[in-house]
Amino acid sequence: MPTPEQIWADADLPTRRLAGLALNPSAPESILLRLLSDAPLAARMVLCRDRILPDAVVDAVIEHPDTYTRSFFARNPHVDPAQRVRLLDDPEWFVRAHLAGGPRVAAPARPRPLPDEAVVHMISTYDDELLGGPFYQQISTRLRRSMPTHPIAKVRRWGVGAWASLSADMRAALLTDPDGEVRETAQRHARYQDPAWVESALPDRPCHARTDLLLHHPLTRAVVQGVLARPAGKEDKAMIAVNPSLPPDTVVLLAADADPEIRGRIAQRTDLGPAECRALLADPDPDVRTHVAYRADLGPAERRTLMTDPHPAVRLAVSLHPELSEEERAQTDYQVPMDHPFVFRPAPEVPRDPTTVRRIALSNHPLLRREAARDHLLPPDLVARLAADDDLGVRVLLAQNHPNAPAPLLLRSFLEYTGPERSHLTTRPNFPTNGLAAFADHEDPDVRALAARDPEAEPPAVERLTQDPDSAVRAAATRHPNLPQSRLAVLLDDEELAHDAAANAALDLDTIRRLLKTDGRRVRPPA
Repeated sequence: MPTPEQIWADADLPTRRLAGLALNPSAPESILLRLLSDAPLAARMVLCRDRILPDAVVDAVIEHPDTYTRSFFARNPHVDPAQRVRLLDDPEWFVRAHLAGGPRVAAPARPRPLPDEAVVHMISTYDDELLGGPFYQQISTRLRRSMPTHPIAKVRRWGVGAWASLSADMRAALLTDPDGEVRETAQRHARYQDPAWVESALPDRPCHARTDLLLHHPLTRAVVQGVLARPAGKEDKAMIAVNPSLPPDTVVLLAADADPEIRGRIAQRTDLGPAECRALLADPDPDVRTHVAYRADLGPAERRTLMTDPHPAVRLAVSLHPELSEEERAQTDYQVPMDHPFVFRPAPEVPRDPTTVRRIALSNHPLLRREAARDHLLPPDLVARLAADDDLGVRVLLAQNHPNAPAPLLLRSFLEYTGPERSHLTTRPNFPTNGLAAFADHEDPDVRALAARDPEAEPPAVERLTQDPDSAVRAAATRHPNLPQSRLAVLLDDEELAHDAAANAALDLDTIRRLLKTDGRRVRPPA
């Protein structure tokens, strides 16, 4: 079966023009229906996967005889998930698999959850191999939380997967569940909490299973001693150093290990003793001292020692300590890093404490204000304050994360930030369009491409951008409705830009009909 990439690579110029028509916002419903009925596969792929569709076209897609065509719609990220699940009981496993796999969305976007009742139906009726990792992303938070106590046994079996976060009562109920498969699954998870079982199941060679057991599951003293005496891999000791079940005497032993990586991992443990903490406070390795500096249980004297540490990373770490006053932060000689990615972060399932968020938003420390700027629920007064912050990271993180980030901030952030997920800023609800034509001559091609978003861009400027050195700028300008018709006609025959030219909303209906007639071969223009 060809991949979507292969389908598009094999499409000739006429087919790509038809695919452009499939995206054209001016194409009437009748044209879309004709493309769906008779256009080549690449054009149907674009039509069904890459846009919102009128209800009548959705109806026709659901009933389309071609499996590929229906499968493309099953992965459409633009339509309401309630429309996609009309393929829930499609007769072809290929379509059902694509529905379960979900839309392909570029990071940091995530697919919208499917309706809960549809997810329950899929878990109840689909083969397990169809419900892989991407399917889980389409499950709502509400349903995930209810799975361990769901009335349907197969759904409860899925709920067992959250074993580590389940209450003792929930675990007990699942271990005695009336359904045998649920009980067996729960017992399998419970075994991972039994140190003796972990010892019996521990592979004797480096592998993913050994890594998981050494990092996350309770270990017998025999396993710990075996790792210390005869590690199967060079990372074994580093792995047990973060294991919560590590015996206290081993924590003490590893706190003095010759390897600074081991000492650094031990420095992050919540069960680290005061004597070991004091020793690591004076560790010769700055990375170890940095880990100590992040500890929330540091006392005033320890904090003061680290505030004057000779290494800048240590001073920066302790400058963020929640017990420091603003005056103490100001007395610490820290350097604010500017090479960090300022990106979107999904909202936590449990909102952060508003009092804490306000406190750090008002801090003089840029890194604390950056942390506050990530909060999706930041109130309007703090949004306004952080939007005018003098730190680039604060401004960009606010723009990337807050649903009501103001338009001037979004544009300023895009102009000033060139790191990862810069393009995500243009997807924010308030990203402006008016006035962007002023950037048509900007030296940065990503900024020049903004000009094609301006509905008031002058036709000569748009035409000039279709000849830009950057391909993305050329494509964006080719879709602008202010592109002169004479230039648009030329680009309809351009190998590179014909697809974008055919998607231009300024394309008149007569031209659309002509393209259907000349390019479609089997595509008959509607009466």
